[in-house]
Amino acid sequence: MPAPTPDYLERILAARVYDVAVETPLELAPNLSRRIGNKVYLKREDVQPVFSFKIRGAYNKMVKLSPAELERGVVTASAGNHAQGVALSAQHLGCRATIVMPATTPHIKVDGVARRGAEVVLIGDSYSDCYQHAIKIAEETGATFVHPYDDPEVIAGQGTVAMEILRQHPDPLDAIFIPVGGGGLLAGVAAYIKRLRPDVKIIGVEPTDANAMYLSLKLGERVQLPQVGIFADGVAVKQVGEETFRLCQNLVDEVILVDTDAMCAAIKDVFEDTRSILEPSGALAIAGAKLWSQRNGAQGQTYVAIASGANMNFDRLRYVAEQAEMGEEREAIIAVTIPEKPGAYRDFCSLLGARSVTEFNYRYADDKVAHIFVGLAIQSRSEVAELIGKLADHGLPAVDLTDNEVAKMHIRHLVGGRAAHVTNERLLRFEFPERPGALMNFLNQMGGLWNISLFHYRNHGADYGRVLVGIQVPASDDDAFAAFLEKLGYPYWDESGNQAYQLFLS
Repeated sequence: MPAPTPDYLERILAARVYDVAVETPLELAPNLSRRIGNKVYLKREDVQPVFSFKIRGAYNKMVKLSPAELERGVVTASAGNHAQGVALSAQHLGCRATIVMPATTPHIKVDGVARRGAEVVLIGDSYSDCYQHAIKIAEETGATFVHPYDDPEVIAGQGTVAMEILRQHPDPLDAIFIPVGGGGLLAGVAAYIKRLRPDVKIIGVEPTDANAMYLSLKLGERVQLPQVGIFADGVAVKQVGEETFRLCQNLVDEVILVDTDAMCAAIKDVFEDTRSILEPSGALAIAGAKLWSQRNGAQGQTYVAIASGANMNFDRLRYVAEQAEMGEEREAIIAVTIPEKPGAYRDFCSLLGARSVTEFNYRYADDKVAHIFVGLAIQSRSEVAELIGKLADHGLPAVDLTDNEVAKMHIRHLVGGRAAHVTNERLLRFEFPERPGALMNFLNQMGGLWNISLFHYRNHGADYGRVLVGIQVPASDDDAFAAFLEKLGYPYWDESGNQAYQLFLS
């Protein structure tokens, strides 16, 4: 394995972080370890004073500024955790700090920055949207820009996490799982570990909808994503850093991707073992360790997963709880067609056996058949296929909707909403960044061009507002409707052919 830039080991060993940061514990997660058959140790960066590892890199950069630079102040762009690290560092060093944050940043992070005396500027929907504005402020004021990841001193500060891991766990170690946004933590940990323990695999973990490092390593050059998912707002970065990419190209074994359900399940895993609640990006590494173990059929190995942050808005917990069961494959959703006759429901329930029904939605719509929407507690996904086969053998056709986004987010709340006289209905699913006034803005842009025949919106306390809309659009308006959708500017999906829609609403 090629060595990193010669001075990174030295930089990490000389990093100044403990004026404000603490050496965090490395704790075994016994329940999770037992379930996946491998020892999983959690590096508890969620217990830092700002509830995130970001304090390490921010302070290591700022403590090395000259008195004149500190006098002019600092500015940064951040999705939240780096912002709190800069704010605390500025408070400790007695300098001004201006923090540019996405408008979608959870309030708990914004409040955490403001409480430490920093000036907060909210703009855009992701880190990349804030970066240019922060650079402009730095140029106009002479303040020093403190990069959240693409700076050698920041990378070295984050690398002190690896220094602690090897000191706390001198025994054999198979892999370290690290969340990836811009790549500062991944690069810093890799630079230290690969110099001293090159046998340990370094595995980065990204969300499926914010996979800039994954694509960049795959293509051999830095990729800029057109947009990123912001459920895991701490890693919502459209392009990784130049220096972090250079280091990761040489030192990282692999980057793997996990989805939102997997992150939610990992949050639950950590809660069950520690009674602590991680934020989505803080649980990325745990979700990655689970996926890696399952994919490779690994048993008896030893992993470290960095629990990188715990700045979670309380109102997001509802969404996390709903999705965690799906991510753990402990709940399934099926649509079953049964005869519309007395006793049919009883017969169906008898076929479910001892399974617990978590949800049941039904409304009379036809005098021959009934479509019912059922949630079931399961132990493994294989149970679903077996049950569907069993139902089919008894003349009850069923469809597995567990992975159907429209079914999970909307249809389960709308079952029974058929409209017999609606014509030319098109069903579309929209997403927009969730913030105050976002829904009204969406409705205003929809205007009154076509009749809305169905509308469902629910505030999930998540990263996006999700809207399901039925719009009556005659074929003669196809071109005008396509132009409208393009102008609207929100991500959308045409769900008119969705099986859940056809069964319950069409």
